Amino acid sequence: MPWSRWIFHPQRHRRNDLFAQATQHIERIERAGRSAADAPQRRGPSVRSTRGLDWFVFFLADVQTGFGPFVAVYLTTEKWTQVEIGLILSVSGLTSLLGQVPGGALVDWARSERLVAGLAVAMIGVSALAYAVWPIFPVVLCAALLHAVSSCVLGPAIAAISLGLVGRSVISQRLGRNARFASIGAGVAAAVMGTFGYLLSSRAVFLVTVALAIPTVLALACIRAEDINPDRAHGAIPRSDDKGPSTTSIAVLARNRPLLEFALVVMLFQFANAAMLPLVGSFMTTQSATWAPALIATCMIVPQIVVAAMSPWVGRRAQSWGRRPLLLIAMGALVFRGMLFAFVRDPYLLVIIQVLDGMSAAVLSVLIPLVVVDVTYGSGHFNLAQGFVGTATGLGASVSMVFAGYLSDRFGNEIAFLSLTASAATAFAVVLLMMPETRPQIVHTQE
Repeated sequence: MPWSRWIFHPQRHRRNDLFAQATQHIERIERAGRSAADAPQRRGPSVRSTRGLDWFVFFLADVQTGFGPFVAVYLTTEKWTQVEIGLILSVSGLTSLLGQVPGGALVDWARSERLVAGLAVAMIGVSALAYAVWPIFPVVLCAALLHAVSSCVLGPAIAAISLGLVGRSVISQRLGRNARFASIGAGVAAAVMGTFGYLLSSRAVFLVTVALAIPTVLALACIRAEDINPDRAHGAIPRSDDKGPSTTSIAVLARNRPLLEFALVVMLFQFANAAMLPLVGSFMTTQSATWAPALIATCMIVPQIVVAAMSPWVGRRAQSWGRRPLLLIAMGALVFRGMLFAFVRDPYLLVIIQVLDGMSAAVLSVLIPLVVVDVTYGSGHFNLAQGFVGTATGLGASVSMVFAGYLSDRFGNEIAFLSLTASAATAFAVVLLMMPETRPQIVHTQE
């Protein structure tokens, strides 16, 4: 047979076709194998990790509740002077303010957010034990500093773990779920610790805090390390090569205009919001010292109920509506609340007005980390940016207390509330006129 007839023989074509089909079949098998290897990441986090994060947020809120108003009550029962108590609270607050940015940077630097969070919870447990066992000034001062430093990394760590678990595409729903469990945990802890403090002693509150640190760490251990994408957790875009995540410099992050505008909005919000409930508490006490504690406690519980009920809805609407409409709702609710507080005098109506506080808190608890994700995604400095916004939050709250207290003493509560309302209205205007919509239009395929 001539060579040309052999080459172009139909049987030869059939053999070539069979070879090509076999090659394609082998390639499909190899692709299926690679897909199977990558399946855990593509399916998303395991149920164990998701539930572990739920309970970690819940128990952590329990642990942190012990360091709220109970500190002043406990130290008062230990015969501390108000100057000493004020010094402890001031040092703790200043440390929390200054530690926000370093805390976020630490979480960005660490390659295991679980380890950082676990160590922070353990240090908070040690701090609570020091309060309970040896309530003398040097020990309590060190314990307060230890608690403040530990708290600075926990907020960024929770957000980083959440982002690393679920990715950018569904982070809003995850943050809404976090806010719900945190709110429920804080409410349950306040009731439990209040009961223990009433039936036993104020010292029991800190012993309960130590005990609650144990299930907090166990819940954290249930989150599987392999379910957390380390690049995604730091706000970097995961890459398939060996060059590591794409990052930007901190100097570039500092010039991020949407981030700076959002920090301004949060600072104005906290400046308007932080002093409102203390002013209401002072007014209630002058009206009825007997019923004031119960009414103030109710004013604290009502927003927690609203946050628990509303946060998942906020997470869903943030995806469909965008961020700006929800921010406008939060700022508008604060404006309305401030105006009502300025003119309403019925204590029971003041409690109902706190529903508006719950609305604002539900929105901000979800949108603060969510907007930071939006405006810094791909930078690799998500947690550092969280610390920057946290510093703005602390500044607004700190100045608010001094400013409102001065106006209240000098000009009365009405002027103080209206001045705070003006700050809330300014925040509303900044969102409406300056801040862009940050919801991403295209979700990265790497997730």
